[in-house]
Amino acid sequence: MPLIRAHAVILQAFPYSDTSKILRLYTPELGLRSVIAKGAQRPKSRFGGILEPFTEGEAHFFLKEGRDLHTLSGFDLIRSRQALGRDLTAFAAASLLAELVIRTGTEEAQPALFWVLLDALERLASAPPLEIQLHAISSVWELIAQLGYHPELDVCVDCGRPFSEDEATRFDVEAGGTACMVCRPTGRVVDPITRGEIRRMSSGEAGTGGVADPALQRALIRVFVSAHLAHGSPL
Repeated sequence: MPLIRAHAVILQAFPYSDTSKILRLYTPELGLRSVIAKGAQRPKSRFGGILEPFTEGEAHFFLKEGRDLHTLSGFDLIRSRQALGRDLTAFAAASLLAELVIRTGTEEAQPALFWVLLDALERLASAPPLEIQLHAISSVWELIAQLGYHPELDVCVDCGRPFSEDEATRFDVEAGGTACMVCRPTGRVVDPITRGEIRRMSSGEAGTGGVADPALQRALIRVFVSAHLAHGSPL
């Protein structure tokens, strides 16, 4: 039962009994792991009340091979990101990012996903108030792409025809992207500007100019995540 030291971010924390906590950690080399922090809820806990969602640090835990729950022995704080709790939009976006990783994550090493997640959380925590909505939308699209679920935006998902730059399309959520008006005569319209925004944000280019239609972007994220990453269950 080796003692592991791993760079980690806390995705979820909830009480276990009257004194302890269960944490879901994400690490670059060990993927998604669950640990128990014994005594974490005691007033004089050695963890000092830092074991909260979105906190980043070095986790020390005993790795039990073949077990789903490991024992946390220490956690060295790097960043607490308490600012995420002071803005509802930032907190909601960070919670969605964490939930997506929990639902799709494995114990395999995925350092690229880890750093995309950390960068997104940091941008949400440090963004000026007027830019939080932009970073909330862009961070979710970028994480979706990193998870391998990038929507098809350049060709019709039904007939395969490439779109022209100024062509309006419709969103075919079940097929995983956009369709031409001929193949999909009804449904939510996705204009060229919105397609370009999704393409840019999925590649990690948030920019600073905002998005043309935030309500549309939120709606597209909601239906796409529900269909492809949450399998229709609520997040």
